[in-house]
Amino acid sequence: MTGPLSAILGFGLFGVFCLAVTEKILPVPPSHVLLLFLGMTAAPDDATLGVLLLVTTLGSTTGCLFWYATGRRIGPDRADALVVRFGKYVFLRHATYRRLCQSYRRNHLRASLLAQFIPTVRNYLPIAAGALCLPVLPFATGTLLGAMLWNAGFLITGYLMRGGSQDSITVGFRIIVIVVVLETMFLLALRYGPACWRRFRLVLG
Repeated sequence: MTGPLSAILGFGLFGVFCLAVTEKILPVPPSHVLLLFLGMTAAPDDATLGVLLLVTTLGSTTGCLFWYATGRRIGPDRADALVVRFGKYVFLRHATYRRLCQSYRRNHLRASLLAQFIPTVRNYLPIAAGALCLPVLPFATGTLLGAMLWNAGFLITGYLMRGGSQDSITVGFRIIVIVVVLETMFLLALRYGPACWRRFRLVLG
């Protein structure tokens, strides 16, 4: 993993931008792995970390705009058929896609922002936004904010976990451990968070 990534990173911030765009179009490696790797190996100080956050956020948003334009071009029926046919290969269930489409119709900005925190959905839901011909400004704004928060979480985590040894085995092992922990926390929050919030509101109210 580190060999090809290191070669691309040899192009500097342009290479980082291209990686962020490509990850949105074809998520290999997944964004959390890529961002953890960058935080651990490409950010020697806080200033560089901030620049990486800016560049990766712009790259992620650009990739989403690519899918938005694709959805706008093919229309809602063909986009729906595309998810039915290929969604299973990228772990995007058709029912999830349809449910989030309804969310898009109700609140463009909020749906675009929250979509960035759902693995796989964050990559391909912009197709729905384009197919539904939603206004591009709320979509881009929500996507930009969501991508910034998502990228910041993994970049900062990688930055805090960096160490003196930068050999590929050590970096790879740390990334695997961090990804497993963070994904477990995310799934637990997704599963139990809404119920806990409803109980909390009942107690307050």
